Amino acid sequence: MTEQILKQIEEKMKKSVNSFHEELKTVRTGRPNPDIFKKVKVECYGSSMNLSDIASISVPDGQSFLIKPFDKSNLKALESGISNSGLGFNPTNDGECIRIVVPPLSKERRDDLAKHVTKLAEEKGKVPIRRIRQDGKDQLKKLKDQNISEDEIKKLQDRLEKLTNKYIEEIDDLAKKKEVELHNF
Repeated sequence: MTEQILKQIEEKMKKSVNSFHEELKTVRTGRPNPDIFKKVKVECYGSSMNLSDIASISVPDGQSFLIKPFDKSNLKALESGISNSGLGFNPTNDGECIRIVVPPLSKERRDDLAKHVTKLAEEKGKVPIRRIRQDGKDQLKKLKDQNISEDEIKKLQDRLEKLTNKYIEEIDDLAKKKEVELHNF
């Protein structure tokens, strides 16, 4: 039973790291990455839809995006959704598709994005892992009622701390890689 608790905690921590990794993909670097559009919503067919559900996104060269709608009647909605997304892109509608030229990032913008990555690492990576650790500690404390020795509980708590440190380190590594990517492109 005690091993199951630690396995469940570790699974939750892995999911938290994966979620943070996916969140990092939406942070713009100097090179075009279609993942940046994951959170872009477009109003069409009477509801709010993900951009990827109504169009294909490609990177024809190293400096631009090409967005082709599955239904050309959605071009205006796509253009509006991208403009209102807060990504800072200026879409160009040519009647068939939308083109977006990705301007190079300035030094100041790169620094701002690096700070944003650090903030994301804390809020979306480390804090959830710490919450999982606290939940795990609470579960381990409840084991006292089930005739498990205090020494055994202490060993489990030590293992929980090692797990926590391991996944916090993974968050830090992912954030550092993203910052290097921001500054080296």
